[in-house]
Amino acid sequence: MTVVVLLAAGRGVRMRSERPKVLHEAAGRPLLDRVLDTAKAVAGRSESVIVVTSKEDSSKKDSSKEERTVAAHLKANHPGVRIAIQDPPRGTGDAVRAAAAAGVFGKATTVVVLSGDVPLLSAEAVKGLVDALKKDKKAAVAVLTATLEDPTGYGRVVRDKKKSFVRIREEKDSSNGERKIREINTGTYAFDRVFLEKALPLLTSKNSQSEFYLTDVLSLARKAGRRVVLVSGDPSSALGVNSRADLARVDSILRRRNADAAMAGGATLLHPETITLDEGVALGTDVVVEPFVALLGKTTVGSGSRIGQGCVVRDTVLGKNVTVKPYCVIESAVVGDGAIVGPFARLREGTELAEGVHIGNFVETKKAVLGKGAKANHLTYLGDTEIGERTNVGAGVITCNYDGFRKHRTTIGRDVFVGSDAQLVAPVTIGDGALIAAGTTVTEDVPPDALALSRAPQTNIAAGGAKYRTLRGAGKKTRA
Repeated sequence: MTVVVLLAAGRGVRMRSERPKVLHEAAGRPLLDRVLDTAKAVAGRSESVIVVTSKEDSSKKDSSKEERTVAAHLKANHPGVRIAIQDPPRGTGDAVRAAAAAGVFGKATTVVVLSGDVPLLSAEAVKGLVDALKKDKKAAVAVLTATLEDPTGYGRVVRDKKKSFVRIREEKDSSNGERKIREINTGTYAFDRVFLEKALPLLTSKNSQSEFYLTDVLSLARKAGRRVVLVSGDPSSALGVNSRADLARVDSILRRRNADAAMAGGATLLHPETITLDEGVALGTDVVVEPFVALLGKTTVGSGSRIGQGCVVRDTVLGKNVTVKPYCVIESAVVGDGAIVGPFARLREGTELAEGVHIGNFVETKKAVLGKGAKANHLTYLGDTEIGERTNVGAGVITCNYDGFRKHRTTIGRDVFVGSDAQLVAPVTIGDGALIAAGTTVTEDVPPDALALSRAPQTNIAAGGAKYRTLRGAGKKTRA
């Protein structure tokens, strides 16, 4: 059995953030979640994964800050994962001791240690590390290493002339010669559990950081005549996040991978380097995504759809053959097959557009359900609304859904024509086939097939315009 310890107690000082470093997002997901995916795949079940985090002040009155803690995130999103508290954080060795003290190692044969800020590491690479440990009966630990062009900031792997392991030297404790070494420690280990439990109490904090280094366990293994297996891995898998610049690099790599996968699956990305794809985005075949589009969260785009330049779409389902014209913002919506949206439209949460619906320029919807073939093409707000099939909503129409205290619904039937500049004061119901005249303010229900009209009579005063200009312009005939 394999137990995975995931280290997530680092302060992340260089991030300059109140949020824990491992909860910062890359390609739409927290760093911690990505490493947890790997940990669960290696361990086989959530209960065999333990996350070591720092002590959190349970007396905080700011609930928004509580929600940003590692423990709160784990409880909300990974209920099976166990938690160990490192109080205070005193290095990686101390963190693993905290995990051991939590009693989760049990009779496991292998303990894998991962870093919560190294999100590109694959489960396959870690499983290979475990296999390397098991194949060597004299091995106490297997370490994943990588060779980098610029190893700054990483611990160096020191070998002897026979290329065998000597030690891992943290950069701050390294000599000038050791700092020239390009092979680095990725912070990923597979330990023989029995040896690890014997070695942890022997760690000391005699170093420049006054911390307990997990890497010292490797030196103890060597002294005990046990082997340290070095496994070389992909340099990108070693990329840790210690700063905002590191986060940007990881984000760029992940988004490029997402773009490559989308194109391999049959989507066309125009200028893919300008397009933002979160990991949860799924694109069907023959989808076309124009430049500077952001597809975020759990967004699904059906085959044959086209998303115009500059659109932002989050947590939305777009059906087949949908056209989203440029510069639309869509969030938590469902758009049916063959619908047309935009340009410059905004679909807010709870919007559901049926097949063939048209939402035009400068139209905003919120909790609006539009039936098959309904249209709202110009300058309109539809909030808390249900609209029937084939209904046409004219320019400048507003559903007045908020009375200053509560929200109210507007229900519009099938085959209704709502004229321009009408105001529908909710709660109100308009029956099938009704016609609302332009400029009408509707405050009462309109029966099916009725004509609703509320206009003040128009008065034309003969020569009134000329007289007005004379009074206002001292005899001048020019128009204002």
